[in-house]
Amino acid sequence: MNVVAVVVTYNRLKLLKRNIACLRQNVPVSSIVVVNNGSTDGTAEWLKTQDDLVVLEQENVGGAGGFYTGIEHAYRMGAEWVWCMDDDVFPRADCLEKLLAESGRADIGVLAPRRLLEGKVFTNDFQEYNLTNPFSSMYGRKLAKQVVTAPVEIKGTAFEGPLIHRKTIEKVGLPNRELFIFCDDTDYCLRIVRAGFKIIYVPTALMDKEKFFSNDSWSERNKKKKWKRFYQIRNSTYLNHRYGRNAAVRYLRGFNGVMGYIVTALFTIPFSDAWQWHDISNLWQAYRDGIHERLGIMKHK
Repeated sequence: MNVVAVVVTYNRLKLLKRNIACLRQNVPVSSIVVVNNGSTDGTAEWLKTQDDLVVLEQENVGGAGGFYTGIEHAYRMGAEWVWCMDDDVFPRADCLEKLLAESGRADIGVLAPRRLLEGKVFTNDFQEYNLTNPFSSMYGRKLAKQVVTAPVEIKGTAFEGPLIHRKTIEKVGLPNRELFIFCDDTDYCLRIVRAGFKIIYVPTALMDKEKFFSNDSWSERNKKKKWKRFYQIRNSTYLNHRYGRNAAVRYLRGFNGVMGYIVTALFTIPFSDAWQWHDISNLWQAYRDGIHERLGIMKHK
């Protein structure tokens, strides 16, 4: 089979090298496409020395923009299957083989591996979309709460190893690059399911995931992650507004989410510099942008 691996990377050269080494599978991939989102850590220079990789250089347009570019290029290369992943997951030697073993059904659009973090199952895969109750999570019947020993149908997975069939891309199109980061994989999976394709979770297809370590204080960690919170609020609000089946989900679920951050900020501002007063208006703007479905790279006040 013509399987093209797509890896999106940004400033994690050490992890990228390990990831590429793990793509030497028992069942070999046809090509490896690396989308470099404007790395400044020597990644571009190293990639120039790798003659067996297809390298796409672009500015940092987030994971969503990276997978948009990579999947589009793999499709144009004639890929029958496109194997997508970030640079911080490491497929075991038989991972692709195990995924392809479940590829026989005509209605399968995506095959998803099992990820392990320090040897333990790590998953945010789920089996239901809740688009009607604004006081519950959008993600229902999470696999993290189940014991799964055989392939099972799911409704959502992360861009950390999904094997996507060409026919899925033909019908559904590409990921929404305007989301930048967060929820781009959920949005794509939802579109795939709505188009009538099955997403199958394959527990024997294993990938190891890198654990993030930080010696920073709580305040420092939150300051560094703060810009991500705005995308998280905006994009989750966008998903609920776009796909929610009633007004409560379309407006209230996102409101509940942003108010949680605003209340946290209000209580911590007097005691910590993790949040500032101007962040309150930025959080609210993220919610408003989601409601009005204004996407792209966010500009803070």
